[in-house]
Amino acid sequence: MTLHRINPAGLAPATGFSHAVTATGGTLVMLAGQTALDAAGTVTGDDLPAQFARALANLLTALRAAGGTPADLARVTVYTTDVAAYRAHARELGRIWRESAGRDYPAMAVVGVVRLWDEQALVELDGIAVLP
Repeated sequence: MTLHRINPAGLAPATGFSHAVTATGGTLVMLAGQTALDAAGTVTGDDLPAQFARALANLLTALRAAGGTPADLARVTVYTTDVAAYRAHARELGRIWRESAGRDYPAMAVVGVVRLWDEQALVELDGIAVLP
């Protein structure tokens, strides 16, 4: 399986994401939305960065259980109840992403939502990975 990250010169510079990702060969893995739930099913973290770190860890745990690594992520969607807070914490969220998932960025989108399934959740991540 091969993932190619595409960032055309005619688009704004991709910072913390890729504009497009192509995949050839491999197994497609659909990753369910993950929030900052701990193993007991309780939302942890009082702010967006703490919840983002836990949600990302949960997403990567599911990916690893399917046999993948962060480099196999082709697409991630981030849902947040507070886009302004997401923007305000963008540098810290980027650092959390790089420490957990590296710099091989998938195609990404951030979507503002009214609320998530768990009312205490501030952020949820889902994704698609392609395994070799």
